[in-house]
Amino acid sequence: MLHWAAVFLVIALVAALFGFGGIAAGAAGIAKVLFVLFIILALVAFVVGRRAPI
Repeated sequence: MLHWAAVFLVIALVAALFGFGGIAAGAAGIAKVLFVLFIILALVAFVVGRRAPI
């Protein structure tokens, strides 16, 4: 998931470089959502992985 966030960030940067503002904003928004989702899932995995064994 972090890979896809980085891919969309690169797409946004390239689109912004060439002047495609709408595409750049859309790709940046998708990258932001994927990054936040990755952080949430990583924190959940970290908390669940640290539970004491029963």
